[in-house]
Amino acid sequence: MLKFANAKINIGLHITEKRSDGYHNLETVFYPVKIYDAVEITPSQEVALQIWNSDLIADDNNLCLRAYRLLSSIYDLPPVTIHLLKNIPIGAGLGGGSSDATAVLLLLNEQFSLNISTEELKQLAAKLGADCPFFVENKAMYAVGIGTDLEEIALDLSSYQIVLVKPDIHISTAEAYSQVLPKPSELDLRQAINLPIQEWKYTIKNDFEFSLFEKYPLIGDIKNKMYELGAIYASMSGSGSSVYGIFDTTDGLEDLKHYGQLFLPTNL
Repeated sequence: MLKFANAKINIGLHITEKRSDGYHNLETVFYPVKIYDAVEITPSQEVALQIWNSDLIADDNNLCLRAYRLLSSIYDLPPVTIHLLKNIPIGAGLGGGSSDATAVLLLLNEQFSLNISTEELKQLAAKLGADCPFFVENKAMYAVGIGTDLEEIALDLSSYQIVLVKPDIHISTAEAYSQVLPKPSELDLRQAINLPIQEWKYTIKNDFEFSLFEKYPLIGDIKNKMYELGAIYASMSGSGSSVYGIFDTTDGLEDLKHYGQLFLPTNL
């Protein structure tokens, strides 16, 4: 069975507190975007993972294998080979690894008729990673805690053009969090997201930008260039390094390819 695992962007991201367990509490809005990896599961003599179009290592640390082993610890699953074709950039703040792992959970649930409910799938996904539960339903979600406490919100950006640029910069989650200073948010994103999108640039921020733009000026340059080219709103996604812009039209945006890998709506 085959599933296309899409990416996400963060609209606003506030790091509100460092927890005693070493994780951070945050506030953000997750929104799905049409950049896809392909995940396929086929019968096999032994559990295996094959990865194409990426230098990712297919070892037991890979989230796709961890997803299989999580379910196999609960259900009597036969061995399978997981085939993963990567297209979502790595280290880009787009949630590709989390999306792939959640796709494995969904595929196994369907292929072997496990009848796991949506809520149970979210709980299982949360054991794999903070972004994973979002990809179970793939709808606009307001998220708090470590990103696993989700609340569906009414947000539809389908009338706009979402454009992404991934520069040749890889930022690990650990690196990003080591540079940020947690503080209580002064803004409730559930309210801010209901403002006219033209006002987002004045109110909705990503806390990671302050430190990462200083260390990697190119990322800030991409955001500024998007505004120069007419973006209604632009931001780094997640902990970076990709930057997205929300536009009325994609006319005249080809120059963005000089900053890195460009994803226009035709290839999102």
